[in-house]
Amino acid sequence: MHTSRTWNLPPLAVPASTPVGWKLTRGEPLSLLPRQDSVLYILRGRVWATVDSPHAGPANASGDIVLQAGQRLGIRAGRHLVLESLDDVPARFDWVAAPVPQSVAAPSRWKTTVVQPLRDFGHALGLAGAALVRLVLGLVGYGEYLVAGRGRVLHCMEGNPP
Repeated sequence: MHTSRTWNLPPLAVPASTPVGWKLTRGEPLSLLPRQDSVLYILRGRVWATVDSPHAGPANASGDIVLQAGQRLGIRAGRHLVLESLDDVPARFDWVAAPVPQSVAAPSRWKTTVVQPLRDFGHALGLAGAALVRLVLGLVGYGEYLVAGRGRVLHCMEGNPP
């Protein structure tokens, strides 16, 4: 049974001579509730992070993220973050107050309701046109079989000899 600890962490503020980073051991998930926008830096090891923010986009944006040493993750204030080390050796992370970079702005209503369907329609027309060309070329290639011997020399195996 895993025990979970919940900490309301302020940004990490330690003297330069102190070893930097929080220690995270395997099998002991850590629950964080940041009070301000912060950035999580993974200093050592691999960490499994789960964020309760709204999820949109590709599969990796589903809330569960695996971070390795050198990677970082921006966390908005008030979001719930759960961390767990994936390695036998304790992972180390740093928690720094910083503005989280803004993600790409949501597309406008015009782009989602008019421009994108128009692009999809143009793409569909292109595919339909290419299919029509392939169909016509295929029928032209089989034209000699459709004529069924009219003006065509039959091979010795194609006809009924008298």
